[in-house]
Amino acid sequence: MNVIDLDEKLGLFSDHWSPRIIAATNGQEVKIAKFRGAFEWHSHPDADEMFVVLHGSFTMEFRDHSVEVHEGQMIVVPQGVEHRPITDTDCSVMMIEPAGLVNTGDADASERTTSGTWI
Repeated sequence: MNVIDLDEKLGLFSDHWSPRIIAATNGQEVKIAKFRGAFEWHSHPDADEMFVVLHGSFTMEFRDHSVEVHEGQMIVVPQGVEHRPITDTDCSVMMIEPAGLVNTGDADASERTTSGTWI
């Protein structure tokens, strides 16, 4: 039962699209990640995903529209909805999702595919 300093944890890594797990609760993992560029199009057939912007902003693209998500805002992507986050600048995000969820979902595995690593 220790305080988790989000900025301190964000300072421990610099790579993009590689989520780090900072806590677990009730079968969910709390992850932080840095975004820059475009991620793969994908969906999660059996899981919702929640994204909270800690620093910066990003666009969540859907096949039929896009949503801007700014610092202090969040978005929930419902299960089965194809999406991809994209940003031209650095963005730090906290995600809450089921334990073990693979970030590339139903897309083909790539060098970015991971379920996260603990820090």
